[in-house]
Amino acid sequence: MPGAHRIAAVRAAFVTALAFGVFAPILYYMALHWQADSNYSHGFLVAPLAVYFAWERLPRVKQVPVNPSWWGLVPLALGSLALIVGRLGVELMSMRAAFVLTVIGIVLMTLGKSIARVLAFPLLFLFLMVPLPQSLVNIIAFPLQLTAASIAVSALQAMGIPALLEGNIIHLATTRLFVAEACSGLRSLMALGTLGVVFAYFFRKNIIERLILVFSTIPIAILVNAFRVALTGYLTHHYGTEAAEGAVHQLEGFITFALALALLLVEAWLLSMLWPESWRSRTSWGASS
Repeated sequence: MPGAHRIAAVRAAFVTALAFGVFAPILYYMALHWQADSNYSHGFLVAPLAVYFAWERLPRVKQVPVNPSWWGLVPLALGSLALIVGRLGVELMSMRAAFVLTVIGIVLMTLGKSIARVLAFPLLFLFLMVPLPQSLVNIIAFPLQLTAASIAVSALQAMGIPALLEGNIIHLATTRLFVAEACSGLRSLMALGTLGVVFAYFFRKNIIERLILVFSTIPIAILVNAFRVALTGYLTHHYGTEAAEGAVHQLEGFITFALALALLLVEAWLLSMLWPESWRSRTSWGASS
């Protein structure tokens, strides 16, 4: 690397290491959160992927001049404020997001706006490792539970299985199913959303295609989890509750996520087949965007 870039990189690495030292307890307990809550197990992959995305942009970084910017004080101040608010209110998301804001501020302060613009995607990608607060999860999960249950009941009735929906409880002929938060689709939505961002990045077409891929993970996650609920109802109706519990229920989770991934791959293939070449070149981000 050129001398100025090398010195700036060492300076940025040193300050980032100091930030790691300050945020070490917060990052440690966030990793424990990933381990304890399967909704966020993908968090272990976010930082390594962000490092890879940044490394892939290294040739472009070398071509951009180092020009440290005082604008870095803005995310640093926001990070400090989020850390203080999180400490006072015992709000974990604020403290964890403060680390990402601090890293963004360090990049701006030590490397400059041009390099920060090149590294914008890997820096913003780090936010995906921050778990949502439980209060927000409850707000999101319950409508997803109702949606999954409603679609599942419609599918069961279409197959001739008597089913009645009452809230998030599905009444069958001999028993009833409770559509819990774990079956709401939130887990698939978080993991599939992150996967959709990664896949859209590697798909390397254009901004519109990438946005379509990312936002389509929402209906895909809802549909596959409705399928999972309907499958559980089908097995329960024909073979009893034992056929839809334990290992079988866990297997259904793997099947539905594999189905969601397959749908995402099919969608990407359809976009590559149907997207006009003239539109693709007009809206392309470039191979290294």
